[in-house]
Amino acid sequence: MSYATTYRQLQPLLIACSLAAAVVTPAAYAQTAAAPVTAPVAASSLAPGVIAKVNNVAITDAQLQRAIQQSGLPDSPNLRAALKNQLISRELFRQDAEKTHAYDNRPEVKQAVQEAKDAAITQLYLRDVIKPAAVTEQQVRAQFDSIVASLGDKEYKSRLIQVGDAAAAADVLTKLKAGADFAQLAQQASLAQNKVRGGELDWISFKTPAQEGHTQNLPLPIAQALTALPAGGVTSTPVNWNNTYFILKLEQVRPTQVPKYDDVKAVLRQQQEAAALEKATVSVVSGLVKKAKIEQ
Repeated sequence: MSYATTYRQLQPLLIACSLAAAVVTPAAYAQTAAAPVTAPVAASSLAPGVIAKVNNVAITDAQLQRAIQQSGLPDSPNLRAALKNQLISRELFRQDAEKTHAYDNRPEVKQAVQEAKDAAITQLYLRDVIKPAAVTEQQVRAQFDSIVASLGDKEYKSRLIQVGDAAAAADVLTKLKAGADFAQLAQQASLAQNKVRGGELDWISFKTPAQEGHTQNLPLPIAQALTALPAGGVTSTPVNWNNTYFILKLEQVRPTQVPKYDDVKAVLRQQQEAAALEKATVSVVSGLVKKAKIEQ
């Protein structure tokens, strides 16, 4: 596992473990919205940035904003009301639990506090030391131009069934010849992750004849088999690649649809920024590893 992969796996955990985070799931949101806090409160003027007080303990707008962000739901008055109620309820729970003095020294509480502290420290450290290179408009445009230059005049829409051996491939072909539906058979027999979509692949375009390294990451034998099929055709023999067998169906062929630069530049920029972040992260981790004593 690469250092960059490890960082990507840890990063959501670091964010989610923030001490002040108030996470709400859609189900919890619905429950909270249906059962608002209705306890009477004394009329008072709240300080700027404070949305509520529970026995003189302030709940801030910053806490609410974090809760909205963590929820992953669209911001709305209903969501804000539900999350505000949840924050109030959570503070009521905390205060009542604290009165008993039965929880402060429990091992699981101490461990949770330490883990949250470690996560917050690590998150801030990563923010301070990992400095990815800025992505320029020229870099984004260059990537777009490179992608467009790699496209062929046609693009292909296909489905794929991946099996582990020649016997399984022969069985799939026999069932297809007997009239089995390709998509349903892919869901039943394929080993590929896209089996849930009936083996469907995205539209893909590359110059023909297909050459190694110029097939948009599609394995060369598969790309070659794909371009040899007529629309609606299925490979008569399985394609053997990397000790795995593939049966292909070419569903459609059309002239290549080249998107406008303005429609895709945001996505391309995000890709380059992610790559820059990964590169910067690997650099930091590599430097730390060189100075550390790690036993496994």
